[in-house]
Amino acid sequence: MKKMVFIIPPTVELLDLAGPVQVFTEAIFYGFETEIEFYTYQDNPVSTSGLGFGKISHYSEAKLKEGDYVFVPGMHEDYVRSISFKAEKAFFNWLKECSDKLITVGSICNGAFALGHAGLLDHTECTTHWRRVNELQTQFPKAKVVADILYVRSNRVYTSAGISAGIDLALAILEDLKGALFTHKVARGLVVYHRRSGKHKQHSVYLDYRNHIHPQVHEVQDYLLENLSKENSIGSLAVRVGMSPRNLSRVFKEKTGITVLEYLTNLRIEYAKTMLNNPEYTVDYIASKCGFKSARQLQRILKKQNGNK
Repeated sequence: MKKMVFIIPPTVELLDLAGPVQVFTEAIFYGFETEIEFYTYQDNPVSTSGLGFGKISHYSEAKLKEGDYVFVPGMHEDYVRSISFKAEKAFFNWLKECSDKLITVGSICNGAFALGHAGLLDHTECTTHWRRVNELQTQFPKAKVVADILYVRSNRVYTSAGISAGIDLALAILEDLKGALFTHKVARGLVVYHRRSGKHKQHSVYLDYRNHIHPQVHEVQDYLLENLSKENSIGSLAVRVGMSPRNLSRVFKEKTGITVLEYLTNLRIEYAKTMLNNPEYTVDYIASKCGFKSARQLQRILKKQNGNK
């Protein structure tokens, strides 16, 4: 079972810590097997908002293995620039040792400076809060600091932009581990939209078209995900959510930008592509499971999508 370990430094930014933690907590609710642990490198850390913490174990007590994750959230900028922070060489060495053991190390906001002191940003693409991008590059000239991006993964190191971007980073990691559909469920549970990195070329129908908070449209989308092989007429969907067919069609298009039928077709195509990776499934079987009338219809749609006339 993988561990998600969070370091709580002095003057920690609460949302930097709580955002990613809540993503993995929600993922556990949906069946993700992981353990969340907290450690510190100084006694009695206090957040920037003045909230203190109970007794927290020292990082040296952590029992980590290859495949685990360690995150360093952001801190007050004055502390990051302080001599006391830069003097935490034992902690920085520990971060480097974790990376050498193939433990993934990540940061939220200016937690990236800890990774820099650990030597983990050398020749590595990285980012931080937009106010600290130039400072990060100046302090660690070997780093390849990227601006205007939510998060970056490079050389097994994750870094993210400021504050709430830690949520996006955690969701991205969760997608790598559990897939887009699972991540969509977690994001929905948190009532957030999974904003992918600007470098992320791949679109996902499971995550797209969800940048709204209309409960009945979400209910229709969730139902369609679980019932692709059914007819799913506008009338039956409208009855399910207590709307008229006309109103459902109008609101769905308004909130998602596409029609119900277009969304359903996109879902079916995506699921069919996944099933096609299994050599034991025939095209006829895949077509029936995905709600297509025939294997020929599925093949025609796939060819059209690939630009083959």
